[in-house]
Amino acid sequence: MSPDPIERAAARVSRPLGACLLALLVVFAFLVIQAPEDRSQGVIQKIFYVHVPTVLGAYLGFFVTALAGALYLWRDEERWDRLAASAAEVGVVFCTLVLLVGPIWAKGTWGRWWTWDLRLTLTLLLWFVYVAYLLLRSFTEGGPRTARFASVYGMAGLVVIPLNYFALELAGGRSMHPENLEGGSFGEGMGLPFAVGMLVALVAFAWLLALRVRIAGLRARVEEGEVLAGETAAPARGGAGS
Repeated sequence: MSPDPIERAAARVSRPLGACLLALLVVFAFLVIQAPEDRSQGVIQKIFYVHVPTVLGAYLGFFVTALAGALYLWRDEERWDRLAASAAEVGVVFCTLVLLVGPIWAKGTWGRWWTWDLRLTLTLLLWFVYVAYLLLRSFTEGGPRTARFASVYGMAGLVVIPLNYFALELAGGRSMHPENLEGGSFGEGMGLPFAVGMLVALVAFAWLLALRVRIAGLRARVEEGEVLAGETAAPARGGAGS
């Protein structure tokens, strides 16, 4: 089994993406340090530059999971299933960061680590949905049946994302979260660090996904090699005893 086109592409871009990410992180850290402090929240508001980009990474991971799952159902090619599983893992990593960074900001602004705000609750639900997706895959023996079920599940889980995005409207003004970002949401000096933060999240997502796809491909080849070795050894043992 040779590397598929997705794995070969991941191998080509992983090192340049890693170098680009390192450079961007240095620039991002400098811009966040230089960014002005919020007059009402103080320095704790700078978590915003990390919190929102991690949301982007989570959404990207789950969108790719759904898209790759749909392609697997259409083409019945294992490479799309491996891409879906890889994207789900990266998406869960970013979603976990959202749930870790958000409460730190909440403690500094709302005075408590957690509240059952609708957006927070839906974010936690989104995390549970895709953690369950990964558990489903890890607790089964794999194969086409598991891949098909996981594909449908990954696509269905995507419904939580628009609910999460429009949670403020659904809450009817009772949410503690600020309004969704719009053109005039940024104060002076905030736009550039936010834009670079979003770029960092995008590159970090692509880099992690490329690494995870390569690992998935290597694992698949190892497993195939073990199966072939077992099939070769079985006739040999049978011939020795005859």
